[in-house]
Formats: sequence, structure tokens, C-alpha cells
Amino acid sequence: MIAASLEAYLQSLQESGLDGIPAGLAGEIAIAPSPAATQTAVRPEPGPEPETSAAAIVERETLETVGKDLGNCLRCGLGQTRKNLVFGMGNPQARLVFVGEGPGADEDLQGQPFVGEAGQVLNRIISAMGLKREEVYICNVVKCRPPGNRDPLPDEIAACSPFLLRQLQSIRPEAVVALGKFAAQTLLETKEPISRIRGRFRDYHGIPLMPTYHPSFLMRRQKEGSLDAFWEVWDDMAQVLRLLKLPVPEKSRKR
Repeated sequence: MIAASLEAYLQSLQESGLDGIPAGLAGEIAIAPSPAATQTAVRPEPGPEPETSAAAIVERETLETVGKDLGNCLRCGLGQTRKNLVFGMGNPQARLVFVGEGPGADEDLQGQPFVGEAGQVLNRIISAMGLKREEVYICNVVKCRPPGNRDPLPDEIAACSPFLLRQLQSIRPEAVVALGKFAAQTLLETKEPISRIRGRFRDYHGIPLMPTYHPSFLMRRQKEGSLDAFWEVWDDMAQVLRLLKLPVPEKSRKR
């Protein structure tokens, strides 16, 4: 466009009898630039830097990492009396996690959670829900057996609780079932009896938690000739299934 403007100007000079550009005018000649040339490229204003949360920076911790960190744990006195540490077992991406109190004698010997008589009852509960044991994850509040199956002490809970939380944060289940008074009271930090808090979802670090009776309690009640507690547990598990949007199998309440 500049060349065309110059050519038109020279032609007009030639038609007026001039053979070139007058020296006095040479410095005054200005060829109007095109509108596009007069526009200065406008750069977009720099936006704010994207926020980077800790969750986005830190990769999801695996159960293997948590287990390695726990190691051959001697953080409390239970490490001196146990035979085997019982970390947990099941699907590392389970939608449902069962949390008990602590390992018993059979669990201490085998290093696996809920493998004794109470474990057989839990297996029946899981099966009745239409699930398989390998589909869920099972662990305990404390990882080592308290001597004589006594309740864990506060310092023992304090040593183990961070690892339980890390396990659940790794798995990211959609629901947690707290089995028995001790597990429910510990996770929910309450002293309310299990008979009062069972049957209703509570919050545990953003995860819906259903408190229910421990399988050992169901065994004792059955020996006493009562199945009422079994049906209360089933009512609790039916709520869990509905939360997970899974079918609730029909059960006949035969005595």
C-alpha cells in the first residue's frame, strides 16, 4: 500500500510538469499508513496465577506407602507384645470400608483382620449385602492386639489413629462402617453408647460413617437366643447399600 501511494503521488507530480520530488518537499512527504499499521497489538492482561492447592501438589498416597511408613511399628507398648502387626486387607479402591476395634488372637497370629469367629460373622454380613470380602476393605483402629483383648489405651490410639486416617484418605471410600462401641466412639470422639448412635450416618473427615454393632456382640446375642441385634445391623447395612446406590436384598425375618 505504501508503494501504491508513492506511485500515485509521483504520477500527480509528473502530470503537473515536475520530473521528480522537489528537494524541499522530500522531508515533508508523509504517506498515510494503513489503519492496520496504526493499530498497536493489544496483549491480553495477564490473569492471576492459578491457585495450587496442597491436594493438587501432593499425589494420592498409596496404602503401600502408608504401610511402609508404619513399618515394624514400636510407637506404643503394643509393639512389644504383639506377634504380628495387622495393617488391613481388601480392595485399595474399595467403595466401602469396615473398621473394627483391634486385632484378636487369631488376627494376631495370622496378621490379617477379622479372620476368627467374629470375622466369619462379618463375612456373612458382607455376603448378605451382595458383596464379596475382596471388594471391600477391612482394618482396625489399632494395628496390634491389646493383651487379653482389653480396650486400647489413649496413647495406643493416638499412635495408630493417624495411620487409619491415612488409610482412609488413600482408599477414599464412599462409606465407612464402624464395627462396635469402641471403634464408633473413637472415630466419632463421643462417649455415647453404640445403641444410641447406631443406625444413623455421621461424618468422619468428610466420609459418611455408619456406626453398628460389632460381630462379637452379635455372636453373644445369638447365644442368648436373640436375633434382634442381627436385624438392627441389617437395617444399618441396608442404609449403607442405599447410600452406595446398590440393590438391597430382600431378607425374611425368620426366628
